[in-house]
Amino acid sequence: MQNIIKKEGFNFAFDTNACYECEGNCCIGESGYVWVSKNELKEIASYLEMDEKEFVNTHLRKVRFRYSLKEIEIDKNNFVCEFFDLVQKRCKIYEARPSQCRTFPFWDHFINNTKEVVKECPGILPLY
Repeated sequence: MQNIIKKEGFNFAFDTNACYECEGNCCIGESGYVWVSKNELKEIASYLEMDEKEFVNTHLRKVRFRYSLKEIEIDKNNFVCEFFDLVQKRCKIYEARPSQCRTFPFWDHFINNTKEVVKECPGILPLY
């Protein structure tokens, strides 16, 4: 059974069932940022049963005036979100993941870069 999501303005759809077979392509790759808002920070800390300050000091990096989840370098120029379990191939904080993760692959960046997201995500179904 397919669970197809479409979003206005995008020339592709997304089959969420592909996540079960994917090896975390959206969580592994080039270094980047997974932005975390103040509310998301609180929600993730609560989910992990951690004090907010401890969560910030342990799992976030400050980039100017914002926070991003830390990542781990797994080999040269290849990084993984520290909350991605490389053995089980799943997110350890899935239920409390940031909105940036929840909205993938429907990011403004991919409106005009469909070829890029098709390479990254096996769940992309081009509509052209």
